[in-house]
Amino acid sequence: MNAAPADQIRLLDLQDLDTRLAQLAHRRRTLPEHEEIQTQEADLAQLRDLLVAAQTEESDTAREQTKAEQDVDQVRQRAARDQQRLDSGAVTNPKDLESLQSEVASLARRQSDLEDVVLEVMERREAAQERAAELTQRVEAVQAKADDAVSRRDAAVAALDEEAAGIRKERESAAGALPAELLKLYEKIREQQGGVGAARLYRQRCEGCRLELNITELNEVRAAPEDAVVRCENCRRILVRTPESGL
Repeated sequence: MNAAPADQIRLLDLQDLDTRLAQLAHRRRTLPEHEEIQTQEADLAQLRDLLVAAQTEESDTAREQTKAEQDVDQVRQRAARDQQRLDSGAVTNPKDLESLQSEVASLARRQSDLEDVVLEVMERREAAQERAAELTQRVEAVQAKADDAVSRRDAAVAALDEEAAGIRKERESAAGALPAELLKLYEKIREQQGGVGAARLYRQRCEGCRLELNITELNEVRAAPEDAVVRCENCRRILVRTPESGL
């Protein structure tokens, strides 16, 4: 293939634009905010699970406390009725009186035990409430950090995208100025060679693969017409000759 030396030089300009686009895409993918957001989201998921567990425990102990308090009230009411019967003097049979007194004493012990249960449940409920309150604050703090990271990421992405859009316009203009066959070859090689389709021959070294041409390769390049499109024997990229090629 042949192409005017000036077009081959312009091919380097196109490659520079493509390299800049690739660099911007890499920066976009590797913004530190991406990892930061992932870390915050993982922390949030864990904290939310803990918060749900604490809230569930608080809800469960609230129901347990209500039930325990109801049990205490029932025992207290029954004991009050028995005590009222004793105080009224309505029970005169010694055996019935002894049985009633025994029941009052038993109910007093039962009430004491149930009140201890209520206190124990109240302590567990308060602990769950404190834990839920603490976790709520931690979730809010981590969420604020995550929101800040998302804002910073979005701003960085927007800036990179804006810069890339400008370069793509430049690229469109640069590509349109090149011969179709030369551009087609460049695009094909660029796809095969990790985004680099053309490289400068600088001081007898290919800037694509960074390898120095041997004497035979240099002689072949020297002998090639100025408009010949030469390729690097090592990486097969288009090798663009310039006054600094060292030929």
